Amino acid sequence: MNFAPHSSLREAEVNDTGCSGSIALEEWLRWGCVSPVPAMVNEIIRDLKLLENNIDAHMVFGGNGGKLQGDFKVQEDKKHREKYLALGDSDKKFQFFSARQIACRLLGSRGYLCQKCWLPMEDCMCSKVEPCSLWNGIRFWLYMHPKDFLRQNNTGKLLWQVFGVQAAILCLYGISEDEEIMWNAFKDAGKARVCCLYPNQNIAPKTAQDAFSSQSSADLECTHSLEQAKFVWGEEDLPCISLAVGASAMHKLRPQPSWDHTCTAAAAIGVLAELQLLPEYSSYGLDKQAEAVEDALIVLLEALTARRLRMGRSITRKVRHSRNIC
Repeated sequence: MNFAPHSSLREAEVNDTGCSGSIALEEWLRWGCVSPVPAMVNEIIRDLKLLENNIDAHMVFGGNGGKLQGDFKVQEDKKHREKYLALGDSDKKFQFFSARQIACRLLGSRGYLCQKCWLPMEDCMCSKVEPCSLWNGIRFWLYMHPKDFLRQNNTGKLLWQVFGVQAAILCLYGISEDEEIMWNAFKDAGKARVCCLYPNQNIAPKTAQDAFSSQSSADLECTHSLEQAKFVWGEEDLPCISLAVGASAMHKLRPQPSWDHTCTAAAAIGVLAELQLLPEYSSYGLDKQAEAVEDALIVLLEALTARRLRMGRSITRKVRHSRNIC
């Protein structure tokens, strides 16, 4: 990794892993993933390396999202737009979009971000996060948009940092290898054992306490993706669980659409805390598990705050302006 003084631009490391810079399984797993290396991600990386050789320009990345920069970006934009338009199927187009996002983020983050906490090496917070065992009656699935993958202020990563990758499993939206693992697990468990912790404006939500106290955990039914749920279970109008949580600590740094929205880690804290209040779940130490995630969230907030102060950036949450149109 080559850094220019006082610059956030960085060249991709693609020559030290063989196979024209392809992602090896060991590297893929270190980022928190559990699936095989996505074939399309490696295909895109090989195409990027081939283009780099053909035009004699280095891949240069900048910013937190691993975005291509400079002359190479101009040439690559033309190539990937041509390929995208040539894909007739909408699902294939989104899979290509997801794989390209992830490929660029991986290449732009090599040697720059810690593979466990997704923060720059100099800000690594791993030593301050205390692991904790999650009650084996619960498993979290993090259904993550590719634009959130490797984001420094992403809070979903805290769940597998605290509970481990088998208790909090990452599934990248649009990556077929990830989707297959998650939906097969849901199918094996049965829809009555899958709960969706995400707002759905088309369905009247239930609180965690209402849902779990009014019926056994084997009677709950929710989903993460309506289309996939219909394919797996033949139904798409499934309820979601809503939480009575306030604004998370991350609101201080990261803008949300509104103050009643919260981050992924805070949602996990909320559901664990609410379940702890129910007599049938009170003996599983869910309150301690919620505290462990809350402690990790504070560690992340402090690390991000310290970095912003060091770089001379604001640590105040941006206020999104709204217009009233009559």
